[in-house]
This record gives sequence, C-alpha cells and structure tokens, in this order.
Amino acid sequence: MTDDTTTAQPLRLYSQTPTDDRGNFHYQGDLHRAGEALADLCRRIERHLATTFDDSRFGLRSETFAGGRKITVELVDHPADLTAEADRHIFEVMVRDQIERFGFTRSNVYQDYLSCAFYSEVRIGKTYWAALAARRGTAHPVEQKLTLAAFRKTIKPGDTMTLVHAPFATRNLGVARTVEKVRSVDLVIGGSHLGYPRATGFACDGRMVRIAIGSERDPDAHLLYEWDRKAA
Repeated sequence: MTDDTTTAQPLRLYSQTPTDDRGNFHYQGDLHRAGEALADLCRRIERHLATTFDDSRFGLRSETFAGGRKITVELVDHPADLTAEADRHIFEVMVRDQIERFGFTRSNVYQDYLSCAFYSEVRIGKTYWAALAARRGTAHPVEQKLTLAAFRKTIKPGDTMTLVHAPFATRNLGVARTVEKVRSVDLVIGGSHLGYPRATGFACDGRMVRIAIGSERDPDAHLLYEWDRKAA
C-alpha cells in the first residue's frame, strides 16, 4: 500500500466489529503502522480525512500522557445540518471509523482490559456551528474590519467592554466593565475571563465585537460587546 487514500475499505470497520460472548473486542486497522511517530500518524490521518470527507474541514490535535496517546478531531465545517442528535451521531461514527483504521484496539469489558494504538475523540466544534448559523442567517451581524489577531494587539487594559447581547441570563448585560488584562488566551474583564474564539467565530468592526459560542441547541448563540477604547 503506497497511497492510504486509495486503499479499499476494510471488510469490517471499527463500529461494525462485535464483542464476543466472553467480552473480548479485537479490531486491527488496515492502515496501522507499528511504531509510527505521533506526528507522522497525525499527518496521515489528516490527509486521509481531507480526501475521504472532501466536503468537510477538520482540525486535529494530539497529546501524550502517562496512559498513552490521544488524537482529537474537531469538525470545523460541513455542508449538512447536524443539529439533530441522530445525524451528529452517524457523522461522528463515520469519522471515527476512518480514524480507527490507523490503529488497533484489544479489550475485554469483563476484565477491565484495554490496549490500543491511541485514543480517539471526534468533536463538533463551535466553528462548525458558527458556519452553519452563517448559512442560515445570523442575528446581530458585525462587519469584519478587525481580525482577531489585530484586535488582540489593539485592545488595552483600561478599555471598557459592554455586553449588549448574550444567549443566557446574566447580570452583566448592559454593564460596562473595564479590561484588566490582555493575555494570549483571554481577556480579564471585571474579574471574569473572556476566552478568545477561533478566528472564524470572531467579528469586529472597530466598535462592536461578536463572539460565536454556538452549539447543537442554538447554532447562532453568540456574545455581542460594545468596545470603548480608553482615551490616549
């Protein structure tokens, strides 16, 4: 096999593999390579997913810990509406089946035994919900004049942020709060932390700031702030 993306589908995928009456589960992926470095494995999985699901975009993150290795695949964009739980489940199983082709799993549910090449997780990311909401039509649209990177460089301690809209009840609605710290991962505003979204979930026109926090319950959920800069 020289090209993973053209390899025929295995006769049985991970989700189609049964556990026997003694609790044994054994799955061997047809694309598994013994002793493969995690970085190389991730690159192969990334290429394979891009080819197998050519209408979708994914983000991939890996980590190592005392118990082994883990690969998390997050859906960034996909043309179908995955709001319904059944549709999300079907899609997540399809993606995980392709990821598991690169590994192996041996386990026994009765003996609490598990051995695998890596752990895997498939997530539907907030960026996907923001993209779905954009296709449907968003509330409180904000023209993108300032990128997230530029915003992080421009906002300063002493500026104020007023929460204009939130999809949940909060006492901070309509309250102007002072920016105390600008950090690499978040802002500290009035003692609370406001995490940055992915760049695609952020919009700023220089005054209004829109942060997407959508989910299957409300794809267009977002926070809307009015940003006032401290006078020089």
